[in-house]
Amino acid sequence: MLKTKGMRFPIDVILVCIRWYAAYPLSYRHLEEMMEERGVVVDHSSINRWAIRFLPLLEKAFRKHKRPDSGSWRMDETYIKVKGTWKYLYRAVDKEGNTVDFLSTAKRDKWAVKRFFNKAMQAHGVPEKVTMDKSGANKAAINEINAGKDIPIMVRQVKYLNNVVEQDHRAIKRVTKPMLNFKSFRSAKHILAGIELMHLIRKSQLMMEGTDEMTFADQFYALAGKIRPV
Repeated sequence: MLKTKGMRFPIDVILVCIRWYAAYPLSYRHLEEMMEERGVVVDHSSINRWAIRFLPLLEKAFRKHKRPDSGSWRMDETYIKVKGTWKYLYRAVDKEGNTVDFLSTAKRDKWAVKRFFNKAMQAHGVPEKVTMDKSGANKAAINEINAGKDIPIMVRQVKYLNNVVEQDHRAIKRVTKPMLNFKSFRSAKHILAGIELMHLIRKSQLMMEGTDEMTFADQFYALAGKIRPV
């Protein structure tokens, strides 16, 4: 189970706070009020530190228990505001709508797209097909990736086929909206990893013994139990 050496709050309080924050459209101040109603006095800044520290650990642990995806990907990027500036979240889902992978980047260019595909392929293997929009950066990146392959990835640039991933962005943006504006790119990356984690669990992509009979919350706590003490 996740350990919190040096912290004055028990782990169950910390897990409840970060689960609610990453799973629902709530601000840190909302959570501060909600916890106070339950007899727990915790400052919103503490919840922020917990989320940044522990959500990436949970997302990393999830990757060891992720259900396999199909070889047909739908890839697209969406926008996230950090300190008043737009940054980017590259995402891919398979043809069933299951999340393949994601990557937060400061820029929207060929190198960012290649980083995303390299990360996704390292974890999930090379896809048979990729559907994307007609962005020049996307096409340039996939062309370079295909140049080094005996069997190239089939690329489709058909807008209506990408509706699956475009609709899937909404679940992420719904949660980030009350957050208003991330204060740093680092914190944005860590929080977005937690939001994506919750979305993955909701889509039944956690593969552990007994998860098919567990609630959304219980799956999250079962995953937390797999993390080595920190």
